[in-house]
Amino acid sequence: MPIFTYFRDYFPIKLIKTAPFDPNRNYVMGYHPHGVMSVGMFTNFATEGTDFSKAFPGIVVHPCTLTGQFWFPFRREYIMGGGCIDVGKKSIDYVLNRPTKGHAVVIVIGGATEALNAHPGNFNLVLGKRKGFIKMALKNGADLVPIFSFGENDLFNQVDNSDGTLLRKIQIFLKPYFGFTMPIIRGRGIFNYTFGLLPYRKPVTTVVGKPIRVEQVENPSNEQVDELHAKYVRDLIKLFDDHKAKYGAAKAKLTVS
Repeated sequence: MPIFTYFRDYFPIKLIKTAPFDPNRNYVMGYHPHGVMSVGMFTNFATEGTDFSKAFPGIVVHPCTLTGQFWFPFRREYIMGGGCIDVGKKSIDYVLNRPTKGHAVVIVIGGATEALNAHPGNFNLVLGKRKGFIKMALKNGADLVPIFSFGENDLFNQVDNSDGTLLRKIQIFLKPYFGFTMPIIRGRGIFNYTFGLLPYRKPVTTVVGKPIRVEQVENPSNEQVDELHAKYVRDLIKLFDDHKAKYGAAKAKLTVS
């Protein structure tokens, strides 16, 4: 849909490919950080706004989102039109076990909890204990791909909700009931630049890393999962460090908690 080229140019959003992809392999792609609304994830992988199919020929991408997104008619059909699937295990296993290869599922690993860290200049990821996607990659023999979007956390200002504050405690308390967190945000308006709910016009650059080769293990041990997780974290940090100077984060350090 042409409208997404205009949506892309509003920020603007760019998609950077750093390594070739084999269309005869399947992929589990981890997107970081979540940001408030995962604008980079949606634009790059659920639309052709940044020409994903041209950058990654032969790869069919499936962005993963919450089950609740599929509860509402019309909205459900809309996001399915972008190739979106439920982030649940059954849906992902179904895609990765199709007869044809070249399928890539994109998961925002930090999820709703990480959305609470979406403050400008914040580079703290919720990843240390997130290992389900690693196990899924091993069981299906799908290569792992780290992705980092520079600028994703800069699109809104969020009310201070640092660890220990009452607001943070309330947000975490409500998360199990709603399935998502509720950041209190401020952006820009339609005719002003200081107050509103629209995202700020700041660049978002999504850098897709080199695939990590994964051999299929039907029943991976905890040690195998931990080893692959550690490699994934190392590759993600290297991806960040290799590109941060180009995209306005030269002095930043990526932390994983």
